[in-house]
Amino acid sequence: MELRQLRYLVAVVEEGGFTRAAERLHVAQPGVSAQIRQLERELGRPLLDRSGRSVTPTEVGAAVLPYARAALAAVDGIGQAVAEFGGLLRGRVGIGLVPGTLAHDIDVAGVLAGFHDDHPQVEITLTEDTSDRMLAALRRGELDLAVVGLADNEPPPGVAVRVLVDVPLVVAVAEGHPLLAAYAGRTAVPPAALREHALVSLPSGTGVRGALEAVCAQAGFRPRVHFEAAAPEALTRLAARGLGAAVVPQPEAPGELHTLRIDHPGARGRIALAWRTDGPSGPAARALLGRLREALPPSVRGLTSSGPRCVAPQR
Repeated sequence: MELRQLRYLVAVVEEGGFTRAAERLHVAQPGVSAQIRQLERELGRPLLDRSGRSVTPTEVGAAVLPYARAALAAVDGIGQAVAEFGGLLRGRVGIGLVPGTLAHDIDVAGVLAGFHDDHPQVEITLTEDTSDRMLAALRRGELDLAVVGLADNEPPPGVAVRVLVDVPLVVAVAEGHPLLAAYAGRTAVPPAALREHALVSLPSGTGVRGALEAVCAQAGFRPRVHFEAAAPEALTRLAARGLGAAVVPQPEAPGELHTLRIDHPGARGRIALAWRTDGPSGPAARALLGRLREALPPSVRGLTSSGPRCVAPQR
């Protein structure tokens, strides 16, 4: 059995005939027919039904076809890997981003553009989702890298991180909100102060929401989230209309709102670059990870297991 025979078999099935398959493969039609008949003799069963107007796989041929495609894909992958290690990066890199990342001061878009200029044959796919779903996709190998929000100080199992942003969470409220009267002259409130108030928050599965729920649970209650939105600027617009107290990272609160820091060490807005602890699987993803780690500014919050932390949007 030869790879050439498998390639011919797949082409004939996909093109529905020997002539079109030969044209696609840039070989003579009799050669395609001869190679497939030889493969059928080796396997002892017919793989193609030639009786109709178009050539179709037999039952055996249909069963063989997925394995033929997998074998060809594996061979193509070997060639791609060798080319990548030889300096000609190609392939695909899957990146997950929390909403708002590309609009943030940290120039992720600029890093991606520079990488694309240097390696135009690498396809970069971007996905926006909640942090929890992207971390799960990262662990499953469906994403190579992700910029995510963290609800805790420690990264999830199997994930290494470099923290880009680590800022306090604040409650942003409009003029006249009861919290301002209850804590007049104060710059911070304990989590228990939020118990009776309607809150505006990012959705479940985001880092900010996870941190909010954790500190409220420690205070013995569940937060009363009346409105959700995917971006902090939307939350603050809702708060400005008097629809609740918006829980946002400190830099996200506009000047027309009053802010009170949530006085708890776990009430932090954290964004991190994340990847699997065993590293991205492909050379292209590893090269992009290195580029991102070099380009992102260092954080003031110390070190993680994967190296220096850095300071970006929290979701």
